[in-house]
Amino acid sequence: MNQDLRFRFAPSPTGALHIGGARTALYNWLAARGSGGRLALRIEDTDRERSTPENVEQILDALRWLELDWDEGPISQAERAPRHAARLAELLESGAAYRDAATADDVKAYKAKHGADAGYRGTPGEGPDAAVRLRVPDDEETVVDDLIRGPVAFPNRSQDDFVIARADGSVLYNFAVAVDDAEMGVTDVVRGDDHLSNTPKQLLVLRALGVEPPRYAHLPLLHGPDGSKLSKRHGAAEVQELRRAGYLPEAVRNYLALLGWGTADDTTLLSTDELLERFRIEDVGRASAVFDEQKLRWVNGRYMRELALDEYVRRVAAHLGREPDERLRRGCQIAQEKAQTLEEVWPLIGYLFSEPVDDPKAWRKVMKPGTGALLEAAREALAAAEPFEPAQIEAALEPLLERLEVKPARLYQPLRVAITGTTVSPGIFESLWALGKERSLARIDAALARLSG
Repeated sequence: MNQDLRFRFAPSPTGALHIGGARTALYNWLAARGSGGRLALRIEDTDRERSTPENVEQILDALRWLELDWDEGPISQAERAPRHAARLAELLESGAAYRDAATADDVKAYKAKHGADAGYRGTPGEGPDAAVRLRVPDDEETVVDDLIRGPVAFPNRSQDDFVIARADGSVLYNFAVAVDDAEMGVTDVVRGDDHLSNTPKQLLVLRALGVEPPRYAHLPLLHGPDGSKLSKRHGAAEVQELRRAGYLPEAVRNYLALLGWGTADDTTLLSTDELLERFRIEDVGRASAVFDEQKLRWVNGRYMRELALDEYVRRVAAHLGREPDERLRRGCQIAQEKAQTLEEVWPLIGYLFSEPVDDPKAWRKVMKPGTGALLEAAREALAAAEPFEPAQIEAALEPLLERLEVKPARLYQPLRVAITGTTVSPGIFESLWALGKERSLARIDAALARLSG
């Protein structure tokens, strides 16, 4: 355990927390908790127009739902403006940065003389109304020692003496991030590889400040199953969408952890404790990972089936906004093997709480000529079943198949439509048991009346 390690998750609150951001948060959390280090949450809210309190709360809510805690923060980057200004003044005083009143024409002329790929090396401007640029040595290269990709070199010649502060004194992203990482004592920066191009600029700022840089690990971006960048067309793209769809946070953590990282034995289902024990940033692969919601549903279904019934009922009740009761408990008991998300439970058990809604398509498909006689025989058998439990219900109905010379679907599907209104439900014996004898017989009677009407 190394308590000196310090990680940070630094989202921009310009919208909800996306799946890729959630994976970044998870990797930082696993790395910090697994090593005994600390995790800071920094909100990079310098875009004041798009950074709103509502967006900040969405991010915090998503992290809490994922059960990813932090040791420090949330820290507002915007509120650190005085510290940014102080460090900017240090660089101006040391000559590592300068005010430059260069125009776009100046930059164009410089590139015409030195080549289109040459970084701009400006001339110090006069007066305080000029932007501030960092001096970048043009005869060197900046190397990012990435924990995932290995060394990545960026020739300084291709860099401008880039602007680190606007003429109004407000600092730019790469300067603010470098200062914040330095002053927060961040030792490890784990983020998406869309930030890789920013890293040499941040390293140059840190060098100018005389600060030892952190270690960097740039995660491959997430793609959809079709190979394109992950978006809404691939299904859920935000954490709150996963929550509304009825996924369990522990299943989401498990699945997200495997997007780019995996164990040597390719284990798929890993508890959070196992993830904490086995996860290492250095083991993350370089290739883009694929987020496939169908695979997430499979993982989630496995987690749901392994829940103790009391916990399953609690989770379903919370998702539905209902109080747990015996009827819900029975419903959960018969749905647990079938539903893959919490959202899928209600369509399977809603018939227990209200009369079935008429589904003309299901009725036409199942209630064929001769069905009335089958339902009458089934009703008679069910009325005699005692106790009215799945095993006895099955024992009462199965002999009818041979006597009536019908296949199971020909008898059981009309029963299913009669009591649930649909052709999809948990097992028919369990569905009848959960509804109870009196209500089951009443619904069969209603179906028979409709068939004869």
